[in-house]
Amino acid sequence: MLMNLIKKYWLPAAGAVVGGLTGYLYYKYVGCVTGTCAITSKPVNSTLYFAVLGAMLFSMFQRTEKKKPVE
Repeated sequence: MLMNLIKKYWLPAAGAVVGGLTGYLYYKYVGCVTGTCAITSKPVNSTLYFAVLGAMLFSMFQRTEKKKPVE
């Protein structure tokens, strides 16, 4: 059961990891000087936002199974 989930969702999970890392690095090196930016003012916000974006981006490239028409 767990292996089926891993095989099915490995690409969006990898996208979330890459996006989260990118979000944290964006916060660290670019960030928000004034602290008024909603996304980049805190590392948690930036990491989660970019993780969601990464998961959505990577899931676009995931193949889906085509269902056969019922005759």
